[in-house]
Formats: sequence, C-alpha cells, structure tokens
Amino acid sequence: MPTPDPGPGEVRVRLSLSSVNPGDTKKRRGWLGSTMPYPRVVPHSDGAGYIDAVGEGIERTRVGEHVWVFGAQSYRALGTAAQFTVVPAWQAIGLPDSVEPELAACLGIPGITAHRAVLGDGAVAGKTVVVHGVLGGVGSLAAQLARWNGARVIGTVRTEADTGLARAHGTDNVVVLSDDEAVTHVRELAGGGVDRIVEVSFSDNINFDAAIAKNGTVIAAYGTREGHPKLPFWPMLFDNITVRLLGSDDFSQEAKSAAAVDLTEAASIGALSIAVGDAMPLDRVAEAHDRVDAGTRTRVLLQIPE
Repeated sequence: MPTPDPGPGEVRVRLSLSSVNPGDTKKRRGWLGSTMPYPRVVPHSDGAGYIDAVGEGIERTRVGEHVWVFGAQSYRALGTAAQFTVVPAWQAIGLPDSVEPELAACLGIPGITAHRAVLGDGAVAGKTVVVHGVLGGVGSLAAQLARWNGARVIGTVRTEADTGLARAHGTDNVVVLSDDEAVTHVRELAGGGVDRIVEVSFSDNINFDAAIAKNGTVIAAYGTREGHPKLPFWPMLFDNITVRLLGSDDFSQEAKSAAAVDLTEAASIGALSIAVGDAMPLDRVAEAHDRVDAGTRTRVLLQIPE
C-alpha cells in the first residue's frame, strides 16, 4: 500500500509494535451486525513507534519522538497493523525512556477504558474499588490505576484456582464470585458497601453489585453477557446508584487525553505492568486474531518489520 501522508493536525507514526485487542477482532468479524465502513481496513487501534512526519500545524520538533498510539482505527481506515499509520497529533503520546514500548503499545483501548471506569467520576483516593475480572486486560489495569490513585482494591475472580494468580499480580484482596459468602466477604473487606465497581459482565453480576453497593456507589460497566440485562431497580434506586456505561471509541477527546496523561505517568514510575507474550511477526496477523478470540491472559503483539 502507499505510505500515508499526514494531513493538517496529524502525525505519521513509523510503527514497531501493534497490539491486538478483542475489540479489533470484533470489528473484523462483524460483531453485532457491524459492516466494513471502508473498502479496505488496516486493523488495530493501538501500537508504539516514532513520529517520522507531521502535517500542517504540528511542530516539526515532534519528528523522531517515540510515542504510543491509540484510536488509530477508530472511525478511520488505517490502523496499526502496518509499518505506518496516521493519527491526529493528540493521539500520539510521548513515550518516556522509562516505559518499555511493549507496555506502551498495550495501553490504548484497555488502559483508557480502565481509566474511565475508575476515575470517570472523580478521584478514588481513600475509597474502595471492586474490580470484576481482575485478571483481564481492562480489569488488571483498572486495579493498578485504582491503587496508583490511592484506593483500596478488591478484585474478583470466577474460581478459587485464580486467587493465587490475582495476588501475584498485586491484588491482595481477592474474592471468588462462586463462593456463597462472596457478598459478605466484600462487605467485610470494605467495612460496609463499596464506592466504585468496575464491571466486565453487567448482566451476570448486577445483583451481586447491588448487594455490595452503598449510597452513591458508581457501577462502571464496559461489558455484559446479555444484551438486555435485568436489574434490581428499587434497591439500586434507594442507594442512589449511578450506572456508567463505557464505549471506549466514543469517549470525549478530553477524557481520552486525561487518561493518556495519567497512564503515561503511572507507567513511567512503574505503577503499571501488563503480561505480554512474545511478539508475533506481522504476517501471522490472522493467527494473532485467533489467539485473542480463543482467550489468553497475555496480550498479543505484532512485531512490525523495518
């Protein structure tokens, strides 16, 4: 394909790594009846590399800057599964020397979603945050961001076998959802109800969430198994619960930029870590998508050839 040129307000990034997210494979396979919005699509939203050209209105001093990229294929045709991508300049974030590009390439969709889930309703310092699916891509980053911001974190897992892994990843307070006393355990750890709930499966967990909430709790949900979930309306009403639904492509520029700043800062001081597998070559991109769809607890990266 021709090398793309940056337009006004844009930068071109020479990529070294491209991250594969579940959202990327969903777009590719027509999830929820979606269709290809362009005649040709280069997939993937997230990656890392350096700026090699800038468009009108962008200072040339940015050329050569190492960056991480998010949203490259959000309402655009040419994502990061290529040697070059073009994005609005604010979506190419300067990469400190202390941050490994493998980590940075994975921050976009899961990191910005996690940031919005944890901090979209204000700081959580001194508060208690429950993170469902704490071993997942978004859940793991949500737990780390909450701890970085000064919160007490309670992570949930589905089975007892996962508790050791969750603790090894830094979550000291772990609750198994299949335990009949799970609600009691959470309330004991929280000293009552919790302040924030980061929700990966709204339809499965909403009754549990209502039981651990207190007045003013925020439930931030970025996933659900059932498309039309039922909820215990009256208990939630009397607790004045806020339900925040999170669609990462359509967060405001202000929210995405704030998330990018915090993610970069947290990563630069070692507050964030992501389990990443060995990068696969770009010509194995179909296999990389299959690996993501099959389920993996390590992030899937593509190594972009020079």
